[in-house]
Amino acid sequence: MRFLVKLLCVLVVYCIAVPLGAEESVLTLTLDDAIERTLEYSITLQQNRISLENKEYASDRLWAEIFPTISTGASISYGSTLFTGNAASQSLEQNLSYSTSVNLNLTLQAGIPYRMKLLDLAYRQQLLSYEDARRLLEIAAAQDFYALIAERENLGQLAETLSLAERQLERQRIGRDNGLVSETTLLQSQLGVQTARYDLSSAQATYSNNLGTFLSSLGLSPETPVNLVGEFDVRQLELDAEELIRDYLPKRPDIQQRRQAIEESELNYRQSLLNARAPSVSFSFGWSGGSGNGGITVPFSDSVRGSISLSIPINSWIPGTTASQALRTAESAIENARLSLKSTEDQAAGQIRSLAANLRNSWESLEIARLRVEVAQRSYELTERGFLNGVVESLTLETSRNNLAAARYQLLRSEFSYQKLVLDLAQAINADWRQFISRSGS
Repeated sequence: MRFLVKLLCVLVVYCIAVPLGAEESVLTLTLDDAIERTLEYSITLQQNRISLENKEYASDRLWAEIFPTISTGASISYGSTLFTGNAASQSLEQNLSYSTSVNLNLTLQAGIPYRMKLLDLAYRQQLLSYEDARRLLEIAAAQDFYALIAERENLGQLAETLSLAERQLERQRIGRDNGLVSETTLLQSQLGVQTARYDLSSAQATYSNNLGTFLSSLGLSPETPVNLVGEFDVRQLELDAEELIRDYLPKRPDIQQRRQAIEESELNYRQSLLNARAPSVSFSFGWSGGSGNGGITVPFSDSVRGSISLSIPINSWIPGTTASQALRTAESAIENARLSLKSTEDQAAGQIRSLAANLRNSWESLEIARLRVEVAQRSYELTERGFLNGVVESLTLETSRNNLAAARYQLLRSEFSYQKLVLDLAQAINADWRQFISRSGS
């Protein structure tokens, strides 16, 4: 029976994706293919990658923080008297002058080493953000893929329900022709067929829309004929929540981000402290040359100048000043970051415990759903046998058929819910979701 359901499912999806006579080839799409296309097409991930490259570029060139400011310039000017002197007797060469200059300035502060560490930390933060975004995209794509697999299998089950209803209607027509079935019973069977056909048509429309949306997220046209290769192969996971917390909690991206926030606050405080209280040294060098005010014909002359200055800040040493308050605020940020880490650890541990408990409950619900399908299947078989022997009414057979369809749908939903919970738990503990999922056909 399960083979028949899968066969009908494949036929229904094939009829949806490839109309009769279509010449366009069908794209075979596995879970791995879908994830790969998602990662390549994601605009958000591309933007994160650009930010990561910029942070990496700055981190690899920390020497830029102590690179001096260099500027060069050149000018030409014209000057002449207007109301006094004999301007007409002066030549153009006498009124023109030019100058050139090169300047170099360098300021060294005690907080520069911490500024370099902050640049390296910014790169590590962006790298963590990029890897987390990539992992979340993978899990989201896997959940969408399995949701479509669930809808596809539901189409097969609805197609089988329609087939059973049509077979019952045909028997009713034969019985009606022989005077064994009332008109009301025949009309009831016709209504059952139309209802089953509508349920299938509605599910097909929903599947087509969801498939089109999924294909768009992969960078494909929603009209692309596609064959999803995969099926549910749910297996029970025996996981201990406390063991997961102990082994995986420190690896969660949000926990790592909070630790990096503490490190960032500490570096900011030390940088601010040294910049506000430690002396700074400034070096200046300049060269200039030109014709001076004697005109462009005057021989070229130049000059060199240089200076070294030492600056010692005072305000930050005086309690209550703006500079002193800024340091106090920077120091308080460290404690706030540590409290945020503790809060995030508590919330993360609670989430992992909740998901582990839900996973156990979901498996129990799944086993009950499987048993319900077995009972409904056996009940339908016995009811159909009684109907053929004339001891069971048509309405009773239809009710049994609907119960079987409902039990199968509930089992399908239970399987998908369990699969989704597994992916949610993999996300919560920042583990590779592939180790928890058996991927048939991938």
